[in-house]
Amino acid sequence: MTTNPAGPRLLGPAEVRHLAAELDLRPTKQRGQNFVIDANTVRRIVRESGITGDDVVVEVGPGLGSLTLALLEVARRVIAIEVDPVLAERLPATIATYAPGQAEAFEVVLADAMRIEEVPGPPPTALVANLPYNVSVPVLIHLLTLLPSLERGLVMVQAEVADRLAARPGSKSYGVPSVKAAWFADVRRAGAIGRNVFWPAPNVDSGLVAWTRREPPSTTATREQVFAVVDAAFAQRRKQVRAALRGLAGSAEAATAALEAAGVDPTARGEVLDVADFARIAEGLAATR
Repeated sequence: MTTNPAGPRLLGPAEVRHLAAELDLRPTKQRGQNFVIDANTVRRIVRESGITGDDVVVEVGPGLGSLTLALLEVARRVIAIEVDPVLAERLPATIATYAPGQAEAFEVVLADAMRIEEVPGPPPTALVANLPYNVSVPVLIHLLTLLPSLERGLVMVQAEVADRLAARPGSKSYGVPSVKAAWFADVRRAGAIGRNVFWPAPNVDSGLVAWTRREPPSTTATREQVFAVVDAAFAQRRKQVRAALRGLAGSAEAATAALEAAGVDPTARGEVLDVADFARIAEGLAATR
């Protein structure tokens, strides 16, 4: 990865606090606002993401622009989705000041990333973001669903959520986020981030999650049908899967028949099943109706 010598200047603690004071900004826990104030951290995120000068990158929650500027050092184009109108309005001026040579390669969209229905410009190829902790999983799943052109990405989330997203069947952290993320991609933990690189410092640790798009399991079931099975299987984590799926199937007998047709032990629990197992169960349930 090469850095343009005439590229962006990055934000440090003084610049972040200056921008916040200018906007009379008080970061809110409701929106998960913790701004990165360390240039080495945002460069590390960009490096770990594997993006190149060919990539069109979607960023969610750009805030004051710390990660945005680091992305513009490398990416062909960056589209930032920001729900806060004050931050969204200020961001283009920040880019023009700190990265004048890349201003044409940047666009901000004022929108809720969980509800956005399209992204302007050429199809994005990567998602790199410091996701708001309180909505990180639904935002990630929504964008992976909405934007099939996304090939890879790296997101910073709460450490516990990072563990869940990257967990494998049978592990303590394995659950709904693990299976739904696995539908779209190969997911892995890509490191930890300390609390002192944020302002204000969060009261939880952060983790990086990297993913590479792959085809979902081959199945006649729809994604919605598979995800309904996943949600039901983990709704009461310690239940055997036939009991957990009884409501979805209509009866314990129908659930058992669907599981047996899928080659899954009806007495197993959801946390030992992988995404392909859930796809076969969804097919079995559809066949019994």
